Amino acid sequence: MLHLQKLDVSCKRGISLLLDICHRKSLTYTTSTSKAESDLLAGFSLSKDFISQQEEQTIVTEVNPTLLRRKYNKGHWDNAIVLFRETEKSEWNEENSKTMKRFEEHVFGIKELYLPATHVLDLSEDGYIKPHIDSIKFCGPLVSGLSLLSDSVMRLRLDEENYADVFLPRLSVYIMSKDIRYKYNPRDSGQLRLLFMTRISTVLGE
Repeated sequence: MLHLQKLDVSCKRGISLLLDICHRKSLTYTTSTSKAESDLLAGFSLSKDFISQQEEQTIVTEVNPTLLRRKYNKGHWDNAIVLFRETEKSEWNEENSKTMKRFEEHVFGIKELYLPATHVLDLSEDGYIKPHIDSIKFCGPLVSGLSLLSDSVMRLRLDEENYADVFLPRLSVYIMSKDIRYKYNPRDSGQLRLLFMTRISTVLGE
């Protein structure tokens, strides 16, 4: 996992925001309190341009035949997602297998501490993810995602006082662990069509 260091910090006052917009290495975010910022920097990492646009297109070309046959669902079984379609893939073509392997090794290292299937989540233009915490039983200590086709913003909220908004650029990979994974409710809001490729670990606890 990549850990952000408290270096190369710049902040500017957003015209329409009450919070400072901060740029710390590869992370662009706003936080409501120093606690939220501390938790974010301790447990959230992001790698920009993790894949190329060509690699993105190759992935989308492979998953589209399955996704495009399905209508966008209005609700999820756990009431966490609105206007989405999804699938799971455990086998990829040769080119995408290399990309997935790089993704897995970046998140989990060389040990295969993840479930074999990749969760592919496709949000419509008006789709979004409601505040929720991913099940520890099914997801383990790490939650990661690869953002395709669109930028998005993830809001991570502990309570009414402590929250953070994180910019997720297209082609980037994010990793959530520690308190930011276990205690904060993430919510994503995308523009245009947004695909998330997520991998979850099989090891519970830290």
